[in-house]
Amino acid sequence: MNIRLLQYIYGVSFLALTLCCLPACKKGVKQQEDELYSRHLRRKVTLTIISTPQPDNNADFNLLVCNDGQLFDQLNLKFIADSLYRNKLLLPLVIVGVHVGNRMEEYGVAEKSGKAVAGGKADHYDSFFNNELYPYAKKNAGVRKFKSVVIAGFGAGGLSALDIAWNHPDKIGRVGVFSGAFSRKEKNASDTSANGMMYEKLKSSRKRPKLQYWLYAGNSGSTGLQKDDATQIKPATDSITELLKSKSFIADDDIVYQKGATNEIKAWKQVLPGFLEWAFGK
Repeated sequence: MNIRLLQYIYGVSFLALTLCCLPACKKGVKQQEDELYSRHLRRKVTLTIISTPQPDNNADFNLLVCNDGQLFDQLNLKFIADSLYRNKLLLPLVIVGVHVGNRMEEYGVAEKSGKAVAGGKADHYDSFFNNELYPYAKKNAGVRKFKSVVIAGFGAGGLSALDIAWNHPDKIGRVGVFSGAFSRKEKNASDTSANGMMYEKLKSSRKRPKLQYWLYAGNSGSTGLQKDDATQIKPATDSITELLKSKSFIADDDIVYQKGATNEIKAWKQVLPGFLEWAFGK
């Protein structure tokens, strides 16, 4: 066959294949950066936003807010979300990752701000979520209300996520905690073997929030995150899980507890697909 004819046929075939692939490429998950000034935190907050293609009805959008949004690239979160979405395992979703400022100050238990060894601005961070980030996410997605809202975090960010979810069940329906810093105690705690401040908060709370919980804890090691106080992760998570199960208004299937070997980014990356399917699976 004539070489020029072969080149022509190859060129036309390649062009046709490229044009066929373009619509699919456009339908993939996208990632972008944004910035939001917070008067509560008194700083510019960097946001990483990952979103699936816009659904026919914006009201079908779901929202995931993640503490430690600066970890998204290391967690390979865009790739994981894109793979699940292309395989039709994920509902329309917007993920907003909040890049941390001072994690030991902003991540904590809001009503214990100033009383704990860390988390002095946890109340400010709670106000940032409720009054600034949540309205921003709705405006950015073009919705009046998300179909569902989930919050998640890692280490001290996981402690913060559970605290915010418990405080705002009118907005949040599910929470994910990866190696949470549940061992954090109040200043001058008399009993060093006592359960952490989050345990005490949940134990004494009279609230009955309609939440579902997904927790991960590894058997050994710290989170490896800078300025993170997540220690005794598995025993502390065990205690939190048992306490939640003891609440009469929480059903057994409202709690998923994943256990692993370590508490680090590599381990979190492995369980992230399961978490996303649990939170937003079709």
